[in-house]
Amino acid sequence: MSTKQQIKGGHILIIDDDPIIVDSLGAFLTREGYNIHRANTREAASAILSENEIDVVITDMNMPDTDGFEILRTVKQRCPDTNVIIITGYGTIESAVEAIKLGAYDYLTKPIMDEEISLVVQRAAEQRSLVKQCAALRSQLDERYGLDAVIGHDYKMLRVYDLVEAVSTSSVNVLVEGESGTGKSMIARVVHHRSDRADGPFIEVSCGAIPESLLESELFGHKRGAFTGAVADKPGKFKAADGGTLFLDEIDAASPGLQVKLLRVLQEREFEAVGSNKTEKVDVRVILATNKDLDAEVAAGNFRQDLYYRINVVTITLPPLGERLSDIRLLSESFLKRFNVENKKTIIGFTEDALDAMQRYRWPGNVRELENAIERAVVLARSNMIDTRDLPPRILDAANEDPVYEGEYNPMTLKEALAGPEQRVIEAALKHNAWCRQATADQLNINRTTLYKKMKRYGLLADPVAS
Repeated sequence: MSTKQQIKGGHILIIDDDPIIVDSLGAFLTREGYNIHRANTREAASAILSENEIDVVITDMNMPDTDGFEILRTVKQRCPDTNVIIITGYGTIESAVEAIKLGAYDYLTKPIMDEEISLVVQRAAEQRSLVKQCAALRSQLDERYGLDAVIGHDYKMLRVYDLVEAVSTSSVNVLVEGESGTGKSMIARVVHHRSDRADGPFIEVSCGAIPESLLESELFGHKRGAFTGAVADKPGKFKAADGGTLFLDEIDAASPGLQVKLLRVLQEREFEAVGSNKTEKVDVRVILATNKDLDAEVAAGNFRQDLYYRINVVTITLPPLGERLSDIRLLSESFLKRFNVENKKTIIGFTEDALDAMQRYRWPGNVRELENAIERAVVLARSNMIDTRDLPPRILDAANEDPVYEGEYNPMTLKEALAGPEQRVIEAALKHNAWCRQATADQLNINRTTLYKKMKRYGLLADPVAS
């Protein structure tokens, strides 16, 4: 695509008290492919700026009711990204310097040649187009990696939000714990995007996916000839993340030797590449993640205690989806919107049977498994509502199971048999209502005293936010 094609259709405002100049310049730029707006006074120009998104303003320096500097100040105050080109018949170096200081894109003296004005307007429109593209990308990043992108009303997720808010503006190391598929990478990206390093790089490394023999080189880089196959110098991920954030997933997979190097770089922010004696310094914020119990790994001698204390400054624990069943509706609706767009579908929602089946499933693969299930359902749906027939068979099989009669029957009273399901229903209702007992009692259609007794019987009184 040519440059002209890229900027074709840009909106240009021409301001001059001489209608002949406005009309002739407007006719020329119209032929160049621009949308032209014309104004002969400051008031007319102000009205056009209020009603249109202008990319480039071309204004004469001297007019009866204003001057180019005043127009420039007004445009920059109201539309900071709009480029302003000032044209004058009596140009001086001093006025040109003043115009540039005030933010003018260019300053031209008459007579203006067609080729000259064409090139300046083209470049000004190109720059404006790039600014709009950057703003659109930033908006997409805000939508994808803002805190609003982390979906959930469960009280455990509310605690996660509070921690993300608290640590985002700091530079401390963060450890994200949680089962596979709970969204550890998403949380790391949100922390980065909300920090003052958001304009810097975000580098992600899955330590468990890289062979142990190559992981050190991947993180710290290597010099040519450092080992067989090292045919050239290669910077590592720490260097690539300089000024930004490095996310180390599955940190428990790091070997004892690599753990020593990680401890040093986390403490001193310096390291040596493999095969090099030169010490390099970096300014990197490190976020680490694991799906294992690092306390147990330390006790078993698999993870260095000093490294654990270094990375465990702030820990964000992501609950498995099976412990936040009340969020399944919210997550499913969010995934449905995305996959509708990606697959050009117009599915409007889920049947109650489908939602009930999804809420009875335990989701061992967590949010990632739910996301995949919704994508599959969107692709296979035969109506404008997702029903049970559109869900993976394993979800329906689990929903149809009777937990009391799994395996060999164990003789019990009816009260004992119903205790497990009742406990799960009460706990789910408490979570849905942020552990507010009155709201939970109202929802279950029982009185608060009865709810309290059942909570005491099932050991549900220990939650610190219960009220």
